Amino acid sequence: MKPVIQVRSLKFGFVAIMLGCGIGLLAKTVEKPHYLDPRQPVEKRVKDLISRLSIEEKAVLLDHRAPDLERLNILSDKWNQCLHGVVWNRPTTMFPIPTAMGATWDPALVNKVAGVISDEARAIYNGWHSDPNFEGEKKGLIYRAPVINISRNPYWGRINEIYSEDPYLTGRLGVAYVKGLQGHDPKYLKLVSTLKHYAVNNVEKDRQKLSATVSERMLFEYWLPHFRDCIVEGQAQSVMASYNAINGVPNNINTYLLTDILKTQWGFEGFVVSDLGGVKTMVEGHEQGLMSFEQAVAKSLVAGCDFSDKEYREFIPKAVEQGILPLDRLDDAVTRVMRDRFRLGEFDPPEMVPYSRIPFSIICRPEHRQLSLQVAQKSIVLLKNKDGLLPLNKDSLKTIAVIGPHADVFTPGGYSGKAKDPVTPLQGIRNRAAKSTEILCAVGGEISPRRSSDVPFKKEEELQKAVETAKKADVAVLFIGTSLSVESEGRDRTTLALPGNQEALVEAVMAVNPKTVVVEMNAGPLAVGWIKENVPAILEAWWGGEEGGNAIADVLFGQVNPGAKMPLTVYATDSQVPPQDEYDISQGFTYMYLPSKPLFPFGHGLSYTRFEYSRLRISSKQIDPHGQVTIQVDVKNTGKREGDEVVQLYVRDVACSVKRPLKELRGFERIRLNSGDTKTVTFALPCDKLSFYDEKTHQFVVEPGTFEVLIGSSSDDIRLKGEFDVSKKY
Repeated sequence: MKPVIQVRSLKFGFVAIMLGCGIGLLAKTVEKPHYLDPRQPVEKRVKDLISRLSIEEKAVLLDHRAPDLERLNILSDKWNQCLHGVVWNRPTTMFPIPTAMGATWDPALVNKVAGVISDEARAIYNGWHSDPNFEGEKKGLIYRAPVINISRNPYWGRINEIYSEDPYLTGRLGVAYVKGLQGHDPKYLKLVSTLKHYAVNNVEKDRQKLSATVSERMLFEYWLPHFRDCIVEGQAQSVMASYNAINGVPNNINTYLLTDILKTQWGFEGFVVSDLGGVKTMVEGHEQGLMSFEQAVAKSLVAGCDFSDKEYREFIPKAVEQGILPLDRLDDAVTRVMRDRFRLGEFDPPEMVPYSRIPFSIICRPEHRQLSLQVAQKSIVLLKNKDGLLPLNKDSLKTIAVIGPHADVFTPGGYSGKAKDPVTPLQGIRNRAAKSTEILCAVGGEISPRRSSDVPFKKEEELQKAVETAKKADVAVLFIGTSLSVESEGRDRTTLALPGNQEALVEAVMAVNPKTVVVEMNAGPLAVGWIKENVPAILEAWWGGEEGGNAIADVLFGQVNPGAKMPLTVYATDSQVPPQDEYDISQGFTYMYLPSKPLFPFGHGLSYTRFEYSRLRISSKQIDPHGQVTIQVDVKNTGKREGDEVVQLYVRDVACSVKRPLKELRGFERIRLNSGDTKTVTFALPCDKLSFYDEKTHQFVVEPGTFEVLIGSSSDDIRLKGEFDVSKKY
């Protein structure tokens, strides 16, 4: 009898071949295709796979929502989101929003957060690959995070998704997040991190067809440095092209942006993905009536966009047939996407991939929740504390009034999952207050008008309830701010003022109880001049994740000494903000160019203790344009309790041929000191961090001259100054 060959595809893409003969089965070793052989180099495996693909199959692999490629048993990508927690149809650990993480000024902490998020993402993936009865939503390993756009304009609706207004701070936190998400194995990626949204993405209105007018210098100095950091240093494997155009060229077909800068200058070896519907925006938005789908797909790929939606799957074969899409560019795109999928271990036995051993049980572990609490605690900014009203002595308080539309509400923020048992501010105060303390509660105001289907909110009646509640209390704690109904994707703000009747609520409560603490829960800055002038204590608590309520109470009662700093400028009024279509930040945006005094400056944050700065040392009075200077400063905790301080290094070009920032962040370190302790903080400042982009030579240059060193507790609270010179010698 002739041998009978039975072929069966296994779950992870392997082929088992059994040879049978007569009365028994004889095992025989059959050589695997190179792409299935984990002993082979990744590049060889990718090349082998591509050689086996038809054009139609290549198109399938470049559609992130395509069906599985059954002939080769390659599963669909199934990308996901994880800005501050894995998006899933079941609870995962939810951390504070990225803006709150930015306020920690703590890259190591952000790295830990990303590590936990990627562990939980891998656990979900491992669950549905190992359990045939897996019931949860199935998610892949390409994750669209972090968002490293910067808050040039404080009205931007998506500020809750980003870290800061500053490229340097954003770069440091972005690199930490990318490394935590992708893991540290020399061979395998834990996840693929996708940087969003490249580039100059900062407005929601008409975002799918607007064009940002940006000078070459501003592009390289402000809008791109953090992307470069996350790619060159962080080794992010994916970048998302944003909807907008730059200087009339849509980013999805922007060769200069996607190929010349990203892939050629920066050496990016990963893949570019369009934002959802990116090709469609070419046909129906930017290039309406001027471009067919075949042309939009071809132009996107030729420009450097490797990965997209169904339009790629549907129109790539036609574009190749029409001769407008070269095969080598198509193969390069497939190579970039599949290289990362090989590095994720999708084609290897699970026992070879270290991340395949992450158990499903790791999701929502208590230690993950504890980390979320720590991040929330370290993100709360003490904005004002007149006469030391905070911390509250909980043992002496008989009654606390908890008031405001955020008092007993949980606001998750965007692009995160489901929180397990989230703690509201009211619940946090109940959890942390003395057992004998009576906790009173009133809503008092609203953030935005309710829908017609909701129970009507009786403003005057609720305001009066809040006043009566505040009268009865030893202290009133007011929780005010914004919500996703005010600032979110697709919705820019029109004012920095408190929405709804919240300011009237604060004024009414203050009139009857001068011992009032305001806790702001928002993402973008709030211009609350009256509150700053009249309320004795103010905290910025953001949208603090599942443990946010407990973290706020810990700070209020002094269990935690706040040490966070503002990652953005809080403008005093709307009139301070330049027009939203002005993309040149030198026209008055951010701490770098704001000509007048803000409400709260970038880097601002107080403590329950005090820090003294002394002994500024600069290693050299003169360096050449390729050198670096070392800067040291001593910081002492002169108060009575342990606390954190963020030591900030700014520089200023004293005289330059072009307009330079008033000051520019070039280093920071968050330190913890016991009462009476001193620490020496050291910064290395390479000369290239003093450069500006020269549009004549199309490169960064350092002009000889004097540079001022500014060391402080915020951009406006400079404690020590020094200077050094850059010589003309090269």
